[in-house]
Amino acid sequence: MPSPTSHYFDTDPTGPARTRTLRVNLAGRDVEIASADGVFSGDRLDPGTSVLLREVPHPPTSGTFLDIGCGWGPIACTLGMLSPEADVIAVDVNRRSRELTATNAATLGCTRVQALAPEEVPEETRFDLIWSNPPIRIGKPALHALLLTWLPRLSPSADAYLVVSKNLGADSLQTWLTATLPDAFTVRRAATAKGFRILHVHRDSETETACS
Repeated sequence: MPSPTSHYFDTDPTGPARTRTLRVNLAGRDVEIASADGVFSGDRLDPGTSVLLREVPHPPTSGTFLDIGCGWGPIACTLGMLSPEADVIAVDVNRRSRELTATNAATLGCTRVQALAPEEVPEETRFDLIWSNPPIRIGKPALHALLLTWLPRLSPSADAYLVVSKNLGADSLQTWLTATLPDAFTVRRAATAKGFRILHVHRDSETETACS
């Protein structure tokens, strides 16, 4: 079993990799993907991720998309399967997660999915869509810093969809996002299902403004 001091949000998990094959449904297809210990939801498709993939609108056919905290890649691969002409960037601090996402994207023919460490994403890159099951358990200060790193990089008129458990602070996170993001952003609850909220962040068609 994984080291008791190893977490899915560690940069380099210390536990053994112990790979496995999962059979899951992504983008309406039954597929086999690779997973391992030491990554988020390494033994199944996370219920929150499943809710997100079911509830969000179909992505645009093209653009630059972002998956924050990619794990073994279900969100990034779904985006790549649904929008094969889009460039999908999957970010995760966990090296093992990035390796699995890259492997699974290649297996599924998602040739425009890149799995990168956060610092590898060029600062000038802007995103036309963000889908994320953010790592709530890293703690509130770290989560807030993470979201303020990526959400302001939405392009004008672009959207982000975040899935958060009601029991892990979805409503308080919505309140914080509303109070913290600049006026060009609107935040609303897009859906509720199986104990999860889908939060929708929309950026108006305005010039970029900074977050503090």
